Formats: sequence, C-alpha cells, structure tokens
Amino acid sequence: MKNKIRVAVLAGGWSGEREVSLNSGKAVYAALNRERYDVTIYDPRDDLEVLTKRRAEIDLAFILLHGKFGEDGRVQGMLDILQIPFVGSGVLSSAMAMNKRIAKDVCRGVGLRVAEEVILKQGERFSVKRLIAKLGSPVVIKPVSEGSSIGISIAHGREEILKGIEKAFEYDAEVMAEEYLDGTEITCCVIGNQVLKTLPVVEIVPDVAHTFFDYEAKYEPGATDEICPATIAPALAEEAASCAKKAHRALKCSVWSRSDMIIRDEALYLLETNTLPGMTETSLFPLAARRAGMTFSDLLDRLIFLSLEHDRE
Repeated sequence: MKNKIRVAVLAGGWSGEREVSLNSGKAVYAALNRERYDVTIYDPRDDLEVLTKRRAEIDLAFILLHGKFGEDGRVQGMLDILQIPFVGSGVLSSAMAMNKRIAKDVCRGVGLRVAEEVILKQGERFSVKRLIAKLGSPVVIKPVSEGSSIGISIAHGREEILKGIEKAFEYDAEVMAEEYLDGTEITCCVIGNQVLKTLPVVEIVPDVAHTFFDYEAKYEPGATDEICPATIAPALAEEAASCAKKAHRALKCSVWSRSDMIIRDEALYLLETNTLPGMTETSLFPLAARRAGMTFSDLLDRLIFLSLEHDRE
C-alpha cells in the first residue's frame, strides 16, 4: 500500500507511570496495521534527540506517556513546536485535566457534581480538625497533579490523615483532601471531535485486597473485576455518558478521553477525566471498545483518523 501513514509511538518517559506507559506503547505498536502504517517507537527519555531530528519523517505521534511530562501538556507543546500532529488533546486541555483542582473547578462550573475538597499547599499550616469537620471521615488524600492513583490514600482519623498528606506531598507541592464517596465506581470513554460518541460504561470492582481502585488494582491482572456493560440502571448509564461528554467538552478535550465516576445513593459524581487513557492489555478503553464491537486495531484506526481530521481542522 502506497503512502503509509508514518506513526511515531511515544512511550516510556519520565513519570512514575513509566512501566505502564511502556506496556501501552508495546501494545499499540504491535496492534497497528502495518498495511496502513509505518510504525516507529520512541522513548522520549532516551530518544528525544533522535525524535527531533526525524520530525520531518513523522506524520503523526501516538502519545502514550502517562503521568507527568506526558499527560500534562508538556510533550504536546513540544510536538506543536516540532510541527508533529499527535493523537489526543492539546496543551491547554491536557494541563487542565491533569490538575485535579483546576479540572474540578471547570467541571463544577458547567454543573457537574463533584466531591467536596480542601486544597493544601506545602509549607502552609492546616488544621486536621477543620478538615474533618468539612469533609468527614475517612478522607481521600491525593497529589493535585498525578495520575493512576499515585500517592493516593484513604485516611481514617488524625494520624492516618497526617501520614496521607505527608505521602502525597512527596509527589506534588499541592495536595487535595477530598470527601470519601462510598459507592459504585464506573468509567465512560468518549471518542470524537465535533460529534462525540461514548462506549459502553464499565463498572470497576476491586477485589477485597484493595480498598479502592489504586495503582496495583489498575494494572495487576486479575486484581479488579471490570464489568462491561456496567450493571447499573439504564438511566444512570445515560447520565454517565452525558457526564463524560460534558466533561470532555468543558476541558476542551480532543479525539478521546475517559471519565471516572462514582454512584452514591443514585447520585453520580465525576472523579476525574483522563486525556490519555491506558492502552495495556488490562486497560479500560480497549475493554469498552471490544464491547462496542471494535477490535484493538479498529480502535487505533479510529483514533488516528480523528486525530488527522482534527489536525486538518
């Protein structure tokens, strides 16, 4: 086939999610149809100079750099400077979605329901007593700008809360303490540019060894039951799809996103929106796509087509 699309898969990088990123990259690299694409894989941590020199030989970059220096807009900005089109959201959207405080403010502003929170800054004094008075107990503590549940803890009581805050500050200078929402965790994937479509909602049930959908539960095979379509009422599934699309638009996402939610007492709360979902063999986006009748290769074709369409626009 003439005029194959030259795709650069970017995986690895510098963040705490490096291994997951490499696994996503390997999966995408293997699944891309070689009749349509010439594919090269780069690890920007080691291959940045090579990538820059070969920029004229790249039609599209498929970014799979989860976490900092990949999901937060920095690599997107570099690719813009190099004039390399890429799959997914741009600088502004990536930066907003990665920062949990800004993302919640934006989504709250368009009427989406989110958990109450308190923002703590390194070096500033805070009162655990006031924090519990506002948020209750237990409290979810997380770095403001990390992904894949890195640095997150669910803390009961003063001592655990202090330990959780100390742990989160190891990853970020800003920490979010958030009310704990006990309910059914779900996720909904969005695909599209001007016209958005959602994939079937996935229900996430971590096994008893995991108190929540933490890093190990996300990526350890068999650690979580992922039920697709979710065993929730049709009205709630429709609301979840609407919420995911609304968050996608509010955060100015492009091509694809995945929004995580919790249902508590029949009320739907948005947790966060991922602009660069995982693409490993245990990832949620490929699972939802399979349920919608798409092979992994079909899904990649769709994302590449939408990205090239978005670049032309």
